[in-house]
Amino acid sequence: MQPALTALFPDPLVALGDTLVFSDDPRPSLSMQEYLAPAHVEACLMRFAPQFRDGDRRALVSIWIKYHFLRLIPPVIIASLNANWRLPVRAQDLRVIMGGDGLPAAFQLPDAGRAWPNEPRNAFERFADLLDGHLDPLIRTLSSQVKLSPKVFWSSAGHYLEWILGELGKYPVRQSLMDQTGELISQRCRPDSLRNPLHDSIRYVSREGEAQLQRERLNCCIRYKLPGKTLCSTCPHTCKPPPGYDPQPFDPA
Repeated sequence: MQPALTALFPDPLVALGDTLVFSDDPRPSLSMQEYLAPAHVEACLMRFAPQFRDGDRRALVSIWIKYHFLRLIPPVIIASLNANWRLPVRAQDLRVIMGGDGLPAAFQLPDAGRAWPNEPRNAFERFADLLDGHLDPLIRTLSSQVKLSPKVFWSSAGHYLEWILGELGKYPVRQSLMDQTGELISQRCRPDSLRNPLHDSIRYVSREGEAQLQRERLNCCIRYKLPGKTLCSTCPHTCKPPPGYDPQPFDPA
């Protein structure tokens, strides 16, 4: 991890910050515009999962972009809640370093960011750079490219956000910051009265035969539309599979 960022992460979660680097990283990088160019997305999909070259592009993009969410959202949340730190993650400010597997390997930040001089009034202000400056343009672009509802992408983003909040709950993080960040899931509308696309993206529901409440996404990621892909454990279709669902193993030959 970059030494300038180490203090932002509690020891058990420090590895989640390894995806954040600075401009001195020697690996080639792309602007977000280059990263999301249709030809580049297509090349990434073929490196990521060539066995699905003829599969449903919407489902494949839905799975592919989960790695982007997984590698960016947790470190931003951790730094903010653990150290009251604002990382510069707006789309126009960072660059993406790609791995040979077609997935984003790291995000190249322009600098280490800074502590909030005055604590944000709410979660939407605290995470405006992440939500409005990064996730919103990313999701709008991909949604337009593959004709998939933005709700699917926001649900995946909410999945990783809610997950890392659960992990942070195991460490001595200020409860007021935990509660504030929880607004990103619990609030139907933002303070500006606009709809909150993360609202209820993860719920806890009763399922027949299960003694405990089960964690469930609001919107399916549609991975099941790819051959051999089963419904995930948090799928809202678990109790009632969608028409045409076939969990049979996939033979690409």
